[in-house]
Amino acid sequence: MQNHDTIYIIGAGAIGKSLAVFLKLQHKKVVIIRGSVDDHTDFVENIQVDIMGKETVEAQVKVTTLSNMDTLDGIIVLTNKSFANQQLAKSLSAKCKNAALVILQNGLDVEQPFIDSGFSQVYRVVIFASSQSVAKNKFRFKPVEPSPLGIIKGNVQTQEIIVRELSSLNFEFISVQNILPLVWTKTIANCVFNSVCPLLETDNGIFYRDENALDIARQVIAECVYVANRSGIPVEFEKVAAKLLLISKSGQGQLISTYQDILNKRETEIDSFNFAIVEKARALNCENQVIRTKLLGELAKLKSKITMSNQSPAFRT
Repeated sequence: MQNHDTIYIIGAGAIGKSLAVFLKLQHKKVVIIRGSVDDHTDFVENIQVDIMGKETVEAQVKVTTLSNMDTLDGIIVLTNKSFANQQLAKSLSAKCKNAALVILQNGLDVEQPFIDSGFSQVYRVVIFASSQSVAKNKFRFKPVEPSPLGIIKGNVQTQEIIVRELSSLNFEFISVQNILPLVWTKTIANCVFNSVCPLLETDNGIFYRDENALDIARQVIAECVYVANRSGIPVEFEKVAAKLLLISKSGQGQLISTYQDILNKRETEIDSFNFAIVEKARALNCENQVIRTKLLGELAKLKSKITMSNQSPAFRT
C-alpha cells in the first residue's frame, strides 16, 4: 500500500455504515461508496449507531459512487452483497488493482472474482458482529468477538496495517494465519441462520432459546461439516455448534441479513451459503449428504421470490 490515509467502504448497508462511524470517531478519513448505485452526486450523511442498547454514537460520512472516483489507493473494504462481486471486480480492476482489498462478506469463495481479475492483495474477514437498521441512517450494532482477518493474496506486513487501521473498541479485528477453516465455520453457521430464521420469521436468538430449532441447526451443521472435511478443511462439528450458540446468544433480537433482505424485498445472499455448500458437495459426488441444507436454502429462496413479487405466501387457487 502506497497510501492508507483514506479507507474506502464499498456498500452502504448496516455493517458498512456502522464500520464507517467507528472509524470516523477515530479520526480516520472514510468514504462510503454505494455499491448498487452509480453516477450520483456526492453527499454527506449523518449516521447513528446504537451499540448493544448501551450508547449511541454518530458521525458524518462522505458518500459517493464509483463513477466519481478515478483511482482508489490504500484500503478498500467490501461490505456490499456478495452476488455483486463479479461485476464489482470488473469495475474496480481499472481503478485499484494494486490496492489492498479487504472482503467483509460471508460465504464461500466470495473472493474468487477478484482473484480471477488479477488483484494482487486480497484479504478475507470473518465477521463476528451483527448490525441492522432500526431507522433511517440509524443502526443497532452488536459485537460477538473480534473478527479474524486473513491473507488470501498479500503479505503479513500489510495484513497488520489493515488490522490496525480498521480496528476500534466496538468493532475489533485480529490477524490469523489460516482464514479458510474460519470461513467455513462461519459459512456453516450462516447456512443455519440465513435459512431457518427467515422461514421461522424470528431473530438470531432462536437457537439459544429453543431446543427444537437447535436440533435442526445441528443436523444442518453435521451435513456441512461432512462436506468441509471431504474438501480438506479441518472443521469440527462441536466447535461449529458452539460458535452458532455463541452467535445466537449474543444475537438476541437481531435479524439475520437474509431475513432483513426478505422484509425489504431485496435480493439475498443465500447462494453464497446453502447453495455454495451444495455445489461443493455436488463436485465431491456427495450431494445426497446435504439434503436438509439444500431444502432449507430452496425454501428461503422461494420465500424471497414470493416476497419480491408481492405475492401472498398463502395458498392461492
